[in-house]
Amino acid sequence: MNFNKKLIAIIGAGIFVVAVYAGCVTQTTPTPYSRGSPPPEIVQYAADWPLPNHDYANTRETKTSTINSGNVNRLQKAWMYTISATGAFGALPTIPLILGNTVYFHDINANAYAVDLTTGTTKWMTIYNSTGLEGPFGVAVGYGKLFMQKDNFEMIALNLTNGDELWSSRINNISSSGIDIQPQVYDGMVYTSTVPGTGDIFYAGGGMGMLYALDESDGSIKWSFNTIKDGELWGHPEVNSGGGAWYTPSVDTKTGIMFWGIGNPAPFPGTAAYPNGASFGYNTLYTDCSLAINHSNGQLVWYQQVLQHDIQDHDLQIAEILVNNVTASGKTHDVVIASGKMGKVYSIDRATGNLLWAVPVGEHTPNDQWDQFPTVTNKSEFLQVQPSVIGGVETPMAYSDGIIYVPIEDLVTPWNSTALDFSHLNFTGGKGELVALDVRSGNTVWAQYFNPGVNVGGATVVNDLVFTATFNGKIYAFNKKTGEKLFEYQAPGGINGQPAVAGNTIIFPISLGAQPGLLALRIS
Repeated sequence: MNFNKKLIAIIGAGIFVVAVYAGCVTQTTPTPYSRGSPPPEIVQYAADWPLPNHDYANTRETKTSTINSGNVNRLQKAWMYTISATGAFGALPTIPLILGNTVYFHDINANAYAVDLTTGTTKWMTIYNSTGLEGPFGVAVGYGKLFMQKDNFEMIALNLTNGDELWSSRINNISSSGIDIQPQVYDGMVYTSTVPGTGDIFYAGGGMGMLYALDESDGSIKWSFNTIKDGELWGHPEVNSGGGAWYTPSVDTKTGIMFWGIGNPAPFPGTAAYPNGASFGYNTLYTDCSLAINHSNGQLVWYQQVLQHDIQDHDLQIAEILVNNVTASGKTHDVVIASGKMGKVYSIDRATGNLLWAVPVGEHTPNDQWDQFPTVTNKSEFLQVQPSVIGGVETPMAYSDGIIYVPIEDLVTPWNSTALDFSHLNFTGGKGELVALDVRSGNTVWAQYFNPGVNVGGATVVNDLVFTATFNGKIYAFNKKTGEKLFEYQAPGGINGQPAVAGNTIIFPISLGAQPGLLALRIS
């Protein structure tokens, strides 16, 4: 077999796969679910952008903005708020929040900012200059407070009015696990997670991702959930690690159930002693799972594992979207839409955890499904695999009116049974896509392709438009029904965060380049 030959399957013509029920366990709970309630700020500013993905369903859709297909070509720069922070993965792999006339965000050094929406001037800033943060990260608001990570181990609350620190809570004392998530706030609690790594040290043996609920008033831990089942790292815990959540969970406010996408096991693809993931095998719960969790007590309701033996770092990490009343397989379901770096989108029944359908998106080589790579005598021999080690689907999707909008990276990673070659990841010259899928079946409605243009800007729906942005700083808006391109703008730097929208303004985090910061585009 010629392993250097790239056999690419481009999914763009309505191809889909109906998956059978697999990997799901329904748990019983001794107490009824508590519905809970959102903080008053989320209710008051619901028409703005008060949550990372706009709402608790993580739809990333707004219908209250004045931006639409009739005026999008009048979007112009209103202001640029520059920052001095820099990082290996950019200064702002984050989502700003908008509440009234204030924009809130923090940077790669955990410095927090409140900026005037109209003028782009500083209202307050709180400077920590922490090091070792990776992202994604961000702020959450509620109960008069702004919540964020202060460093890899501490969550803090700041006064929403002036930025004064109100409390600090160290949730983790293990150097092999740290915080890398934009938190959620609901029902008097702040929800966050650790992942198995900090700074330059990731996937060291023993690292386990944990979910946490903190009391919003003082930061005390209300509950925690270990995303490694029973806290046991499978066959060789001295080598293995995994789990944790990278993106903000969704909340079903009618039932009080939260939905989390969970990361991969490691080491990947393996080690000299344990090639092809032999150290962890096929019993890897709860990695690569969608988890339904009772928000009030952290109790597991169900899980759905989509990859049992993941040796390619193909997390199921994306912020999961909640959609109601979807007809699939002849029945009506409330569903959760999940995706990740494996380059697939999944529809899961929200009540039972049953998998309804799974579809591949973007470019795939046939060996991307392999759970074993051939053992090679020459360690420099690699197989070309797509999606790459970073995806796939790396940043949040959006949903509107029966359509899921999926941002995609089309990159290649060379692998063998014990190693991968990061040097071949071509971010600058890489390709990307934005694909629209029918929520009922996963069929492709339309697709847009970017070459060059790795799509790590997520998807955002504004009325009849869907926005996305690329690593090379191109901002696009398309007709959400047809995919017709209606707007294109060159930002002053690369984008690997997602925008927030309120009124006549859309704000993009510019993460890369000489002057990172927030770019506000406004209808003139």
